[in-house]
Amino acid sequence: MAAPYPIRSEHEESRWLNSGDQFFERTLAAIAGAHSSIWLETYIYAVGFPGNQIRDALLSALERGVEVKVLLDGWGSLFLPNHFWDGLAAAGGEVRWFNPLSLHRYGIRNHRKLLVCDRTTAFVGGINIAPEWAGDGVTHGWRDLGLEVHGRVAEELGDSFFKMFLMAPFRHKRFLRLRKTPLRKTVRTGEGSVLLSGPGRGRNPFSEAIVKDLAVARSVKILAAYFLPSGAIRRALIRCARSGCPIEIILAGRSDVPLAQLASRRLYQPLLRAGVQILEYQPQILHAKLLVIDDTVYVGSANLDRRSLQINYELMLRIANRTLADQARSFFAADAAVSRRIDPLTWPQSRNLWSKLLERWAFFLLTRLDPLIARRQLRNLR
Repeated sequence: MAAPYPIRSEHEESRWLNSGDQFFERTLAAIAGAHSSIWLETYIYAVGFPGNQIRDALLSALERGVEVKVLLDGWGSLFLPNHFWDGLAAAGGEVRWFNPLSLHRYGIRNHRKLLVCDRTTAFVGGINIAPEWAGDGVTHGWRDLGLEVHGRVAEELGDSFFKMFLMAPFRHKRFLRLRKTPLRKTVRTGEGSVLLSGPGRGRNPFSEAIVKDLAVARSVKILAAYFLPSGAIRRALIRCARSGCPIEIILAGRSDVPLAQLASRRLYQPLLRAGVQILEYQPQILHAKLLVIDDTVYVGSANLDRRSLQINYELMLRIANRTLADQARSFFAADAAVSRRIDPLTWPQSRNLWSKLLERWAFFLLTRLDPLIARRQLRNLR
């Protein structure tokens, strides 16, 4: 259940925003207080609350002389009316669409969610700017969360935004240069790291960091909207559980992508056999992305699935901070209290043959066919 107020860690001046309502309240306040620049990047932007209010706040910032840049994904925000940003553009703001829709490259998407104000304050998480995220995640609105950060982490996130903003048109020559030097890297900032990933060659820094942390983990808690991790992550989870490390994973009991839920359930049995505890969140649709491994937290836009780990442009923070980890564990426990625990003894008999066939088919589509199509689209950009 969402905490009534934002939770703050004074050490790094970071603040958990444990619901859409908290997230939008803080982001609107940050936009209203910005003095020099506001850079907004999101996958989904929709009409209504809070999209209209954020647009109006950005327009007010422009009138104060603040630089405003907006980056939207061409697929995620497909249904946003063309005239929605006319007033902002007329006032001097700049709006770009990442990878405008094209049949031969539609699968390459920018799934990141980021707001950077004055390069001193930044917000990350899984929350898109759409009415579905307005609420507490329990009585109404999708269950999601974000993190507010300051200082050098915010500066690095600002640099990351600017690179994506320049890359937005997704022209062939520019993309080919990125293939030679993929946008996959780890930027260390004290006790935190910015993990950047995207399509192309090279290892995924998010996946690599998780596997490394799991190798020495003593406690693991995962809150995941979509759960189709790579073989390396699955093997690391199983090894960790078999070594006696307690692992709890809360997944979607209600999902906006039923195909992803079916595919995820294909993986329950081997994890349950290894001793992993799996729960399904019941009150609302789960959309959060959070890992707590000992005293390290991961939060950002990336799901634990093949699309986030292999195809999409994604952004995650890895922060080693006991205060943040303890706070994350507290609202994880509240989510677990309203989740259904999967019984390892009865799970194998809980689905009929048809359900199991659907799970296998969904798993094939999302772990084999989708990445295959994306790889072919990348090759076609030569």
